[in-house]
Amino acid sequence: MTDQHGWHPAPDQAIARRNSLGDLLRRSAARDPDKLALVFGERRQSFAELDATVNRAANALAARGIERGDRVLLLAHNSHGFVVAYFALARLGAVSVPVNFMLGPDEIAYVLTHSGAVAVIAEDALCETADRAWDAAGAVPRLKAAIGASFPDGWLDFEALHTSADASSAADLPDANAAEPDVPVADDDPVQIMYTSGTESRPKGAVMTTRNLVAQYTSAIVSGDMSASDVEVHALPLYHCAQLHCFLTPDIQLGATSIILPGADPATILRTIEQEGVTKLFCPPTVWIALLRHPDFDTRDLGTLRKGYYGAAAMPVEVLAELRGRLPGLRLYNFYGQTEMSPVATVLGPDDQERKAGSAGRAALNVETRVVDDEGREVPRGEIGEIVHRGPHTMHGYWNDPERTAEAFRGGWFHSGDLGTMDDEGYLRVVDRKKDMIKTGGENVASREVEETVYQHPAVAEVAVYGVPHPYWIEMVCAAVVVKPGMELTPQEVVDFCRARLAGFKTPKQVVVVPALPKNPSGKVLKRELRDAASAAVSASAGTD
Repeated sequence: MTDQHGWHPAPDQAIARRNSLGDLLRRSAARDPDKLALVFGERRQSFAELDATVNRAANALAARGIERGDRVLLLAHNSHGFVVAYFALARLGAVSVPVNFMLGPDEIAYVLTHSGAVAVIAEDALCETADRAWDAAGAVPRLKAAIGASFPDGWLDFEALHTSADASSAADLPDANAAEPDVPVADDDPVQIMYTSGTESRPKGAVMTTRNLVAQYTSAIVSGDMSASDVEVHALPLYHCAQLHCFLTPDIQLGATSIILPGADPATILRTIEQEGVTKLFCPPTVWIALLRHPDFDTRDLGTLRKGYYGAAAMPVEVLAELRGRLPGLRLYNFYGQTEMSPVATVLGPDDQERKAGSAGRAALNVETRVVDDEGREVPRGEIGEIVHRGPHTMHGYWNDPERTAEAFRGGWFHSGDLGTMDDEGYLRVVDRKKDMIKTGGENVASREVEETVYQHPAVAEVAVYGVPHPYWIEMVCAAVVVKPGMELTPQEVVDFCRARLAGFKTPKQVVVVPALPKNPSGKVLKRELRDAASAAVSASAGTD
């Protein structure tokens, strides 16, 4: 049937052509129902069992008032319940809003108010924080469901909501059935809002639809050589788009096996690789470094691990070489992108890790990438400009923020806020975030260039370079260094090491040796905390050489 605007498919046609997140799980369950889908602690579920669990949870949520388009907060560490809630909400056409579990009540109150959330599914240990957030927002949730056994009064037991009707804990739930909810979900319906950490005072809500997420899954699967035979550990937070959308959901779509860990504890990751025959692992460079430094690294059998992925920051060249030497059978992939790209934009494959060391790779399957000047014009190869992308990965826009959306998409490209260069073969090198480019004495210094230099020192385990306001230099180059166990290093030795290898204006003028770098749960170094601590120590008498 057509009208003056073109095709308008009938409801049955729309259902037949649907490609929602919930459909991805159902298809895998139909293809291989008995295959192991999910492991969390002692719980192990096949694809058929996980599919039925998700349906029961969706029906129970629907019976308690959750409808298509409703925004629902997810506040939890990694767990079986998080995965079930994520897919159950997708099957209802509801919009999940994953929240960083490190946020305080006032920060969560902003997210729930801005998103218009009507309900929350939270880990039992975070229920009190969620209650305080709703109080701060001056709102009353339609539903509060707790993942875990120790939750306050007024909360529903989420486990009971998705337990089969013949189980004693759910015998009184008439809606505990495994029939799939009959809810129309269009490709461009919002399915998730991811709040970015950003540099502004308030985070932005990136709206994800099935269309952009499935396009990204295709790119991740193809460019990352993923397959149904993969067995993957998911240790980084699922509230973050990297673990959730580059790895967990593509694994579900492929029919691969996912092992969920509550956090990125190195000993647990190494033990799990050995015990479960893990073939695939994603970690940011900071966690790969932690694995290499852990005493269990050389005592565990890691021979099944064939594919390793990193992102969130460039892999230091020295660490890359060490990984290659200690895990010679591991094929490495660098996934570069950001939340608004769902998140993959470019990929550096295993055959280019040495040849293009430090590169972010080339545009992923469904992405076009350019480097442009402030007027949006493509810059010559090798020159620094802003990295921009376009393609179906790109978010739908920022929730309730048309001005920021228009600014981000100006000229028909998504503007990343990253600075980079493109070489003659189309390989991207990320120079810095615009906010991390240090402007000192009239010169620009890329913090990542200085970090790569410091990493060459044999006693350095980790380093972060950042700029601090200075009355003479405008900004002063500073470095925080973590020393390898059993080794010693002074700040002056770091300065001397850099001075022999870098121009004077790039050499750190202040170095602090710290026991650990501050990081968020995704492993990203929190340079803002380092800047704040260093700023207090800077005075007008700081060095001027």
